[in-house]
Amino acid sequence: MLFSTYKFVFLFLPIVILGYYTFMGLRKPVYGKVWLVTASLYFYAQGSIDFFPFFIGSIVFNYLAGTMLGRWESQAFLRKVVLTIVVLANVALLGYYKYMDFFIDNVNLLMGTEYEHWNLVLPIGISFFTFQQIAFLVDSYRRETTEYNFLNYTLFVTFFPQLIVGPIVHHKEIIPQFENPDNCRVNYENISRGLMFFAIGCAKKILLSDPLTTDAQQFFNSLHDGIVFTESWYHAIEYTISYYFDLSGYADMAIGLGCMFNIAIPQNFNSPYKALNFQDYWRRWHITLSRFLSAYVFRNVYKKGNRFRNYYIATMATFFVSGFWHGAGWTFVLWGLVNGLFVCIAAWRGREGKKMHPAPAFVLTAIGVVWTRILFVSNTFGDAWTVYKGLFNFSAVEGTGIDKIISCGLEAVSYLMAQGRTGLLLLFAMCICWFAPNTKQIMDKHENHALSLSFAFVLLFLSMINMAKTVPFLYFQF
Repeated sequence: MLFSTYKFVFLFLPIVILGYYTFMGLRKPVYGKVWLVTASLYFYAQGSIDFFPFFIGSIVFNYLAGTMLGRWESQAFLRKVVLTIVVLANVALLGYYKYMDFFIDNVNLLMGTEYEHWNLVLPIGISFFTFQQIAFLVDSYRRETTEYNFLNYTLFVTFFPQLIVGPIVHHKEIIPQFENPDNCRVNYENISRGLMFFAIGCAKKILLSDPLTTDAQQFFNSLHDGIVFTESWYHAIEYTISYYFDLSGYADMAIGLGCMFNIAIPQNFNSPYKALNFQDYWRRWHITLSRFLSAYVFRNVYKKGNRFRNYYIATMATFFVSGFWHGAGWTFVLWGLVNGLFVCIAAWRGREGKKMHPAPAFVLTAIGVVWTRILFVSNTFGDAWTVYKGLFNFSAVEGTGIDKIISCGLEAVSYLMAQGRTGLLLLFAMCICWFAPNTKQIMDKHENHALSLSFAFVLLFLSMINMAKTVPFLYFQF
């Protein structure tokens, strides 16, 4: 079930909110949590019914394992062995569904065999709830968890606003909110704030991302030799912009839905396309994923000694994991490593005091983001290479020197104008990325007055009249 559908907005969400606050109003918080868990499990089952029993089993297994690790007073070595086993069990479940066909492809390539794909359906949300539960296990091993009961833990994992595509929440920031009695009351300010967040997220997803994504995917799915620079640059930028609005739109909707239940879900994007280098970019992009990778990968690889050299090693290891997590393919791995390399370059330049003027720094970072996104969206290295060649294919432009440069500019403007509504939409979306405040900045100034609510309802109305042609969230593929 998608957030951006009539069924969710007009049926599921009102029923869940009404039932939850009815139980809370009757001072039955346990029943309210059970209601919310049941609704969240129903929400999940709509998208992955075949995986549903394994999802329940994963929750029970990880809760028991984490509780045991937190309470166990045995030898440190045995505790570490148990932690390793249970973490590997989670990774194995993720790997089975997400990477089995990738593994078969590589076996066939190396061994000359012809094993057929298993064509397993990727369970929705598995990449996200696996990371959340691994964090719980590691923190239990470190004795950084408290005595959470099973109901609170289950609600932490299943809470439907962030279950499918994140943000990746941490048990320390979510479970205490479920236990806070002040959050059991209807808070109309939070509901208004949540409605505003949700409306902005809907508009990002439906009005901006979906039409741009549809157009860009048609290009990437029908590549051919001879693509010229106008096509390559336009559609690469188009997908880069649409991808951001798709992900940040979901995050805004998740944060808004959390507000409606008095649960604060962390910010996930902070105007990443305003970054001036790749270190800055990754501090702003998918913040909760970067936070997880920093806490549970980077810090475990980074060692004392030659601190800066080890920073490079830990950074590259972290981005290798990030690339592999994003998708089952070597293009994703290379995408991660290239991003890691760019982060290392930014760190080295910062250490050497080699600061670049903001204008060229912004342009170079933006180009790097677009180029890496080409690798991310391409199905094969061959497809990526076709697009990269197209970026520098100026064969359709006549002239030399300054005349050719002017002709290229005129050709780019002409191609953009030929795209009609989609071209104008892309320009509008780019202006939002570069010049407008992000959702958090807007909401920090939010006041519950008629103008704000009217703006939210206008966005929702415009989104709803386009809901029939909603495109699935892009992270459902990963």
